[in-house]
Amino acid sequence: MRKSNRKVRIVKQEVESVEELAKRGAQEMLRKALKEEVDGYLERERHRRGRRHRGYRNGYGKERHLSFCGGTIPVRVPRVSDVPEGQAPFEPAVIRRYQRRSPMLDRQFRDLYREGLATRDFEPCFRLLLGETATLSPSTISRLTKEYQQEFEEFLKRDLSSERFYYLWADGIYLAAGQEDEKTALLVVMGVDENGQKIPLGMREGYRESTENWREVMRDLKKRGLNVPALAVADGSLGFWGALSEIYPETKHQRCLKHKWMNVLDKLPKAKQKEALSRLREIYQARSRKEAVDLTGQLAAEWKARYPRASECLTKDIDTMFTYFAFPKQHWIHLKTSNPIESAFAPVRLRTNAAKRLRTATGALYLVYKLIERYSRSWRRINAPEKLQEIKLTGEERILRKAA
Repeated sequence: MRKSNRKVRIVKQEVESVEELAKRGAQEMLRKALKEEVDGYLERERHRRGRRHRGYRNGYGKERHLSFCGGTIPVRVPRVSDVPEGQAPFEPAVIRRYQRRSPMLDRQFRDLYREGLATRDFEPCFRLLLGETATLSPSTISRLTKEYQQEFEEFLKRDLSSERFYYLWADGIYLAAGQEDEKTALLVVMGVDENGQKIPLGMREGYRESTENWREVMRDLKKRGLNVPALAVADGSLGFWGALSEIYPETKHQRCLKHKWMNVLDKLPKAKQKEALSRLREIYQARSRKEAVDLTGQLAAEWKARYPRASECLTKDIDTMFTYFAFPKQHWIHLKTSNPIESAFAPVRLRTNAAKRLRTATGALYLVYKLIERYSRSWRRINAPEKLQEIKLTGEERILRKAA
């Protein structure tokens, strides 16, 4: 047992010595790089005369600690004095003035914040990783995350006129953020481009899915050059459909069947819901519009006497429940529901719910955008994207070719 403990201590000492060796190596390489920068600026090495006067070495500045991915090391930046008039002062490129962290470490801070590490957790975590002299504070992380705001604002100004989008999904996503009791609603619009790729198009903060709030989102998209989509998919929110009809009156409507079934089941006794769900799935899996309409009518007729509210809910908006049948069959699975948005925001909710740091709704919006930007890289394209060419977009006209 003692031999085993001794081996553990020896291994631990070797690991620590490797870490220290790596830091000393980095410190030495940094010292040499700064020396070469001074030599290049003065156009002469130490103790050698140059052809012309460019200043004198003037020792070193006050020692400061520089944190990088391998730890924290002390650094003294050389200084140059007596610089001739009109000549640019000496500024080392390898270490900027007042710099205390490497750019890569700053990027890692932002990524870890995005992945769920709260600002108050950075200092104790990184003191352990980078050493007690590491310069970290919650305000430091907050300043770094301001870059999220700039990137989000650039996203909202992105020009869409050079691309073509065939389908839209819209939904209001509610997150626990801000000091108010009322949850924040993120009004999200996602589109499908010519390659069948799902692309986030718009994201706006709000507290209600009102027509006015959705109108602002849709007006902004149109102002940025969004073409008239062939089809939009959303839940039963009257606010979105009202705004869509006003801004893009030619776009066809598709009611999200998932939300529709949830509303119907909510109006049935719990003992009846399992059987009802099986019947609703038959409608969902119908092979033609006529079959879907017939099955819906039969089920509504059966419920009319005992469950009139469920029957009425089922047949309400029936004209927009099966619009997807007019489009290529390979795309039906994507057009029946607003799941592309729901599934995209599932991991976002895990992050935002676990991290109790979203004190403002605006801060949550910036973080959510960065999460969505990251997750969007792994979103799969819709089935048979080449079938999008059967939906010809010409200005404000919609010409649907016969779906295969």
